[in-house]
Amino acid sequence: MEKFNPQELEDHQVEHSTGTDIPACVILFDDEWHTFEQVTEQIIFAIKCNPEQAERLTWTVHSRGKALVYQGDMGECLKVSEILEEIDLGTRVEY
Repeated sequence: MEKFNPQELEDHQVEHSTGTDIPACVILFDDEWHTFEQVTEQIIFAIKCNPEQAERLTWTVHSRGKALVYQGDMGECLKVSEILEEIDLGTRVEY
């Protein structure tokens, strides 16, 4: 009978994915209730960008009806979406 070596088990451990490292993106939708300033401020808060970048994204949402505002792993996208939705903005996370 072969002797069990715990080091061999450690050397062959399998990494388990939490499912949050999947590439994804956050889509923000236009609405008739929030002001340009409210959306811009929330984008800055959610994705940690500068005001100019947030204003460009807000303008895209306003003029096209939606915009991709963030790309990253699923976990980060869910956080960004949650922050945007704190003021009832409409978002969708896609992968």
